Amino acid sequence: MTTLHLTGDAAADALLSENPFALLVGMLLDQQIAMETAFAGPAKIRDRIGALVPAMIADYEADAFIDVFRQSPAVHRFPGSMAKRVQEVAAVIVSDWNGDTASIWTADNPTGAEILRRLKALPGFGEQKAKIFLALLGKRFGVDADGWREASAPYGEDGAYRSVADIVDPESLTRVRATKRAEKAAAKA
Repeated sequence: MTTLHLTGDAAADALLSENPFALLVGMLLDQQIAMETAFAGPAKIRDRIGALVPAMIADYEADAFIDVFRQSPAVHRFPGSMAKRVQEVAAVIVSDWNGDTASIWTADNPTGAEILRRLKALPGFGEQKAKIFLALLGKRFGVDADGWREASAPYGEDGAYRSVADIVDPESLTRVRATKRAEKAAAKA
């Protein structure tokens, strides 16, 4: 089994490694906050409500779920909008994937392009986030769908340090951060 090292917290990393819904929620939360905070979010949710199951979250009372996000330490800096988005994704997993998150990348032996299409259909998953998640599945979880590297380009590139898909230890985290800083500097220039 793959063990991710994204949060600095062994229990949070174990949840991400074992629970496909947790991994998907961590990726969803990874915007406008530190990556470690985003990917620790699923463990905070689980610890506060007792489980991290799509059906349970989809059915959770909306204002109460926002309160779960607001508890200190907060799950996200935008608790209202991100709690709503997590519930929307959970509802799609329940309605379209029978509550089985991994079906997104396993049902009917999909190609990389099909997995990318399925991910982009989720609330909050645009092109870049979907490509990064597909690369994470391919690089860290052995999802070997035909054409996954091409569909996730440039994030699926072997030996790259572009995203969370490339983080395996503290050194690779440092290299990914350096790449992101360089990209931001180039965009400003």
